[in-house]
Amino acid sequence: MSLPRVSIQTEDFDLSHELAALRRGQPGVGAVCSFVGTVRDRNEGHAVSILELEHYPGMTEKSIEAMVDEALRRFDILGARVIHRVGLLQPMDQIVLVAVTSAHRGQSFLACEFLMDYLKTQAPFWKKEQTPSGARWVDARVSDDAALARWGIVARNA
Repeated sequence: MSLPRVSIQTEDFDLSHELAALRRGQPGVGAVCSFVGTVRDRNEGHAVSILELEHYPGMTEKSIEAMVDEALRRFDILGARVIHRVGLLQPMDQIVLVAVTSAHRGQSFLACEFLMDYLKTQAPFWKKEQTPSGARWVDARVSDDAALARWGIVARNA
């Protein structure tokens, strides 16, 4: 049974399992590039005890699937896997995995960075942080016009 390319889930993920599953049955893989994002205990100078991530089921997956399709068009890669967690998360919890396979490392690095830049700037997630001062909503989509411009993507207004 093959794993989906995109998963939005509350459960944690096992990096070793995910990378093995992405490589399975692909003898042409010569490179695997992955990025794992974790919850920090501080953001913009505020202590963070809990991070709550929300999304619109269906819409979020469709949006990320479209970017995986775009990565497959732009780069010479063999496969990609994106996992993004939602719900209540604590500092040091894993939030996101982006993993890409290719024959050579350069294409994997580029595709992995492309997908992460998309997730940080365009993916439809909403984030609330619990701080000592109380709860606060923060922009989950970090605006980085330079990152988007590097890939020829025009920023969407929130």
